[in-house]
Amino acid sequence: MANPLVELGQYGQSPWLDNISRGLIASGQLRALIDDDGLKGVTSNPAIFEKSITGSTDYDTAIEQLAAQNKTAMDIYESLVMEDIQSAADVLRSVYEATNGRDGFVSLEVSPYLADDTEGTIEEGRRLWQAVDRNNVMIKIPATEAGIPAVRQLISEGLNINVTLMFSFAVYEAVAEAYIAGLEDRAAQGCDLSGINSVASFFISRIDTLVDDLLEKRAGEAVSDLEQEKIRGLFGQVAIANGTVTYQRYKELFTSARWQNLADKGAKTQRVLWASTSTKNPDYRDVLYVEELIGQDTINTLPDATLAAFRDHGRLSSTLEDGLTEARAIMHTVAEIGISMDEVADQLVKEGVKKFVDPFEDLINAIEQKRLQPAE
Repeated sequence: MANPLVELGQYGQSPWLDNISRGLIASGQLRALIDDDGLKGVTSNPAIFEKSITGSTDYDTAIEQLAAQNKTAMDIYESLVMEDIQSAADVLRSVYEATNGRDGFVSLEVSPYLADDTEGTIEEGRRLWQAVDRNNVMIKIPATEAGIPAVRQLISEGLNINVTLMFSFAVYEAVAEAYIAGLEDRAAQGCDLSGINSVASFFISRIDTLVDDLLEKRAGEAVSDLEQEKIRGLFGQVAIANGTVTYQRYKELFTSARWQNLADKGAKTQRVLWASTSTKNPDYRDVLYVEELIGQDTINTLPDATLAAFRDHGRLSSTLEDGLTEARAIMHTVAEIGISMDEVADQLVKEGVKKFVDPFEDLINAIEQKRLQPAE
């Protein structure tokens, strides 16, 4: 029986894993996912590392050794993370080479404390890029008001960037503009563009979680059964529609005359990466946010459970192209009933930063405790 994960490649989509741990790498499981499931990349964030480091004993010996060298908890955290990122990048090197540098990446996020600090993000991005010393790593930067200018600057310096925490069409446009402008800045310096890669990580399930709550409230205020039925028909539809119309904008931007000028110099498009693709609502199909977002030049970064579910019963179709007319109608109706996707995005990006800050702080505190009380 054919493996749907492998067959995603026939539709132009690359499956990445939204997880990383020392055990995953050392056990050979990451290698097996590449060989058996066609895995093409890995993403990480502070929440993932908090779960990996505090949820296992795999790091205890390293923590004890680093503590014996009088390293701080922050130093220890960065050492642990850097080793995992480098090891995963080395395992994925074969994918990077086989795809001519299009896939095979691991993402390493800047400190979540820098979400509102442009200069701090730029400096941290440079430092991490130099420290990791792998050209198949992406530095991950949030699409905040302060983060987007940092994206432009670091792209102009030749770094690979994963822009994260995107929830709206408008923010996607700003991110794509930062990427294109950064490449133009670099081209103006006479520098090579062909080695630069970037992805725009557009979040999905969190949108439905919030918008479904807003729709429930609107449905309760409906003045007729017909209006209520219209509103309830949008449940579980908005996130996919939002992604679908954004993907069409990607296609427009990266086939324009402006883009072609950069492509002629070797530039690669900034692919859309679907993030937050696990299904939060148990009433929805567990692979909903994979099946409905398949299209050329896209990536889906899947948590372990979603990856296993899609391997087992995923259905394949060019859904991003097939669903455009319906997606536009859905987004029109959402606006019509008074839900602002810009306001939704503003709330979700603030919550998203907090969802990285909180586990980051928990992880540093946990490392500090282990540092002060090493295992016997």
